[in-house]
Amino acid sequence: MEYIKVNSQVEKHVALIELNRPKALNALKIELMTELKETLIQLDEDDSVRAIVLTGNARAFAAGADIKQMAGKGAIDMFNIDQFSTWDRIKKTKKPIIAAVSGFALGGGCELAMLCDMIVASETAKFGQPEIKIGVIPGAGGTQRLTRAVGKVRAMEMVLTGRFISAEEAFQAGLINKVVPVELYLKEAIKLAQKVAEMSPIAIKLAKEAVLQAFNTSLDDGLLLERKNFYLAFASQDQKEGMNAFVEKRKPNFIGK
Repeated sequence: MEYIKVNSQVEKHVALIELNRPKALNALKIELMTELKETLIQLDEDDSVRAIVLTGNARAFAAGADIKQMAGKGAIDMFNIDQFSTWDRIKKTKKPIIAAVSGFALGGGCELAMLCDMIVASETAKFGQPEIKIGVIPGAGGTQRLTRAVGKVRAMEMVLTGRFISAEEAFQAGLINKVVPVELYLKEAIKLAQKVAEMSPIAIKLAKEAVLQAFNTSLDDGLLLERKNFYLAFASQDQKEGMNAFVEKRKPNFIGK
């Protein structure tokens, strides 16, 4: 069974990945995550793709991990399965990923959305880390990325009580970029991806790396990486094209070289 659907050119230079376990509310079983990882590796190497949209369906982006796969496991079993190595590889995707979220984004679903670079949500979206209700805690970044996005006290409440937040609350907290009607959430995510895809692919990768580094290092070390990537951009044809186009008052034609 294919657990995801892929359209590598849903729009020019934009790929669309759809999670495809609708009966299970797109629960993130290990096989689905492996397929997602392999797809993202392929898209990262595809020069015709410059931005990626990841979505589920109107009812659920992903309602969490597949609990049936974990319920009978022990600590050593989980250690040997090492399911989070897949998440670590997904995190290394160089091209920007935009999550289009509708309905439930819970547990692993919320963590997967946060693993993306931007999030567009429908008015029906619900975000949460309810792992505490089944006797565990988030394991794919829920305590860390959520805290960085919404702050300590709100993250504590969500993680310690399992409370869901609405799309509007998520927007006000800084977790997501935009809230739109349910019939528009995928279109808006693709539109945002198109805007990104119009830019220099090299500059986009350098910029993404620098922004993500802000979460992992000191300000001084982050500034050093930013400066290095700034200088590195001047080795590209896209930099010459972009600056020449600005001077000549025309639209640039970026080629990713």
